[in-house]
Amino acid sequence: MTGLGELAGIDGRTVLVLGQELDAERGQPDVGNALVHRAGDTLVVVDTGVTGAFRAALREAADRVGPWSRALVLTTHGHPDHVANNDLADELGVPAEHWVPAPDLDQMRDPDAYWVRAFERVQGMAPLPDPAVAGPALVSLFRPYRPFAAVTRTYEECPLERIRIGSARFTGWTFADGAVRVLRTQGHCAGHVIVHLRDCGVLHLSDEGNGACGAMADADQLKIQTTLGAVALLFEEGEAEVLTDGHTFAVRRGAEAAVPFLDGRLEQATALQSAALGAAAGSAPVRPGEFTSRYAEAFAATGGGGANPNALFLAMMAVNQLLALGLRPESPDPGAPWSRPPLRLGD
Repeated sequence: MTGLGELAGIDGRTVLVLGQELDAERGQPDVGNALVHRAGDTLVVVDTGVTGAFRAALREAADRVGPWSRALVLTTHGHPDHVANNDLADELGVPAEHWVPAPDLDQMRDPDAYWVRAFERVQGMAPLPDPAVAGPALVSLFRPYRPFAAVTRTYEECPLERIRIGSARFTGWTFADGAVRVLRTQGHCAGHVIVHLRDCGVLHLSDEGNGACGAMADADQLKIQTTLGAVALLFEEGEAEVLTDGHTFAVRRGAEAAVPFLDGRLEQATALQSAALGAAAGSAPVRPGEFTSRYAEAFAATGGGGANPNALFLAMMAVNQLLALGLRPESPDPGAPWSRPPLRLGD
């Protein structure tokens, strides 16, 4: 087990600040890992987590990688466990920039509404509290919540760049004279980016590695899996040397460590899709609660993984898996059976 805010050194100017897992029953928020790096005279902070203790750890990591005379704070996506200390950009005492993905602005401004919608989708999939209560209750764990700094801007205000790394091609944005590459992936949620640090070879996957099947309503399974494959290629070609992510509390060095992890996520995706097909086989309507139970068993059999392997997030994954198979609920009622719509007009 790791402690919240523990510093995992990568090299003399790069540190991974470790977060923690969610334990809602004990009032403990999950905290995404953050990456702290110095590129020349620029301090680079990738995600800021949540809690005062984590904020103090970020400051300690920044001191460790110094000296620096300017700062660049990058947000990979808008979930509360990654953004709540973003106003740190205003407190570093040097000229600073803070960049966030525009597609995630609404959820950052109003996280209650985002999570209420997320939980409304899974009513009937598992025994869950009223979404109108559960959403704000979850968000209340992430305090203090300061997702914006005075200097905050969106990546999308900058011209989109074509970025080639080895044989892989991305779109995104570069900073610090090209030493920091922000690559659009948009799988885990609508605005998600990953970050490649050119000079030390670190690739920070953030939450694109958080399980093979995204849980959120704005997740895109194809984009998650495409990202995993593209990142594996970077390691196989030697264009990336160290893999970090948002929640596994690990520093994976070299292709021999990174590629099996990435391939394992892709293998998990195919195994879960096969299990979902089996659970939804035939022409009979699918009972969502039964499907979720079987899906949870299949998930556990693959070794699980991700930030929040609990009943709530498994139900959210199960909804996305049903939708990916082409099934739809037969009525708006919670617990309504799911089935495949007719494929011929008029049926």
